[in-house]
Amino acid sequence: MNIKQAFSLAIKSLAGSKMRSFLTMLGIIIGVAAVIIIVSIVNGMTKDIIDEFESMGATTITVSVRGRGGNRSVSIDDMQNLVDDNPEYLKSMTPNITVPGATAKNGSDNLDVSSCVGVNEYYTDIKGLVVEQGRGIEYVDCEARLRNCVIGTYIANELYQGQALGQQIRINGQIYTIVGILEEQADSTEASSDDIIIVPYTLASRLSNSFTMGSYTFNAVSKEVADEAQELIDDYLLGVFSNTNAYNVSNMSSMIDSINEMTATMSLVLAGVAGVSLLVGGIGIMNIMLVSVTERTREIGIRKSLGATPWDIMSQFVVEAITTSCIGGVLGILLGIGGSYAATLFDMTAVISVPAILLSFSISAMIGIAFGYFPAKKASKLNPIDALRYD
Repeated sequence: MNIKQAFSLAIKSLAGSKMRSFLTMLGIIIGVAAVIIIVSIVNGMTKDIIDEFESMGATTITVSVRGRGGNRSVSIDDMQNLVDDNPEYLKSMTPNITVPGATAKNGSDNLDVSSCVGVNEYYTDIKGLVVEQGRGIEYVDCEARLRNCVIGTYIANELYQGQALGQQIRINGQIYTIVGILEEQADSTEASSDDIIIVPYTLASRLSNSFTMGSYTFNAVSKEVADEAQELIDDYLLGVFSNTNAYNVSNMSSMIDSINEMTATMSLVLAGVAGVSLLVGGIGIMNIMLVSVTERTREIGIRKSLGATPWDIMSQFVVEAITTSCIGGVLGILLGIGGSYAATLFDMTAVISVPAILLSFSISAMIGIAFGYFPAKKASKLNPIDALRYD
């Protein structure tokens, strides 16, 4: 008996008992679908997280300098010189001064500001921000200490009903002119990225009553050289302070790699848990095939008496087990893809993984071979005389 004939017999056997065949496949169907859905949802979650980090700048390198006291320190000019001397790795740099507890006022209207930062002219480019109206902070603002600022849409809407450009605003009691309004990012909600005021760093030190510069943000030339750029900054600061505890350097690219590794591990673990149902499905196939061998004992005896070899009998039942698991695998793939798309109805991102589909289908086929072999081997060893006498 060739494989084609064995496959034809397998289809007829499955079609002859549709409900039993479906229940036999059910474990495989659920297992394959579960693996595909879980991997798709984890991939979607990973994509959302990575997109969020990349929106913050995949080439962004954050530097925090604590210092060691004495005369060991770095200045803004030192950091800018580092950028100028290494144009193949670093594109730009901005100091960052956070103004804690900042308040904004327009007339009698007061507002607690979620984020007020002092930066230079490169900040919006480094952070990927878009100035929708007016302009951003410029070099002259920092150099001449001009009291100009850029605000988010939440502040523009709350204090100026959206007509804020060119208006004056009091920040911690000091009068500033609004020269730019950022593009809306988070529906202009409180404590979001739209709840922000950007001022020149040369004035932010007075607003925060802090004249120590300890935070910088660098922009690498590209994502590919971000790690080299980070190492360059790290080596420079180590040369200044001779102690890695005096500073900290991190970049978004490394964080993204860490997230990829973490979610890949999580996806593997969850898929393994879901894959247990494939094992259960394999046991179900083996049980049903044992029942099938028992039910068809006389048929096996007749075939052997007519010259069928043990290989013919074994291949018939192995092919039937493989066919059962493969059909279950195909149905599981369809269910898994459908379930992945259904997840998007609940505001979840699902990215269907082709390798997960191929892997789960391959495992289902191997389960058919592994769990179908024992019943097939039992059938091939039946004595034809005993089989013909079986009732």
